[in-house]
Amino acid sequence: MSRFKPRWQSTSDEDRLEINVIPLIDILLVVLIFITATTTFSTIEQLELKLPGSNQETIATQGNILLITHTGQYALNGRILASDDESLTLAMRNLEDKNELLIYADADARHAAVVRALEAANKAELERIHFATERQPE
Repeated sequence: MSRFKPRWQSTSDEDRLEINVIPLIDILLVVLIFITATTTFSTIEQLELKLPGSNQETIATQGNILLITHTGQYALNGRILASDDESLTLAMRNLEDKNELLIYADADARHAAVVRALEAANKAELERIHFATERQPE
């Protein structure tokens, strides 16, 4: 008896399956050309920053004064504080008048030092915080 073999199980070389990948490559090349043609390339430019200034001459005469040096040293109402966050927070919590705080930050002071001062003022529940600015020439 002869066994019946389906056509897809035949072992002859002429019936071998093959996948044509040339159309796939053509489609991928078209997609690649489309993506490169529609993509925008931008360069990152250097940002120019100006420090804040003011044309008004308003000076807070009442309230507390916090000085921040370029090295990150704090001074609250003329008293030099340690550079750690706890001593700054404790000094602000012990203030008698918690209405206003005027911050004099050196132009070269690190942003992190100013943020730490704002966090300490927030923890001490100070009501109004002002920043001292340099008068702009007219």
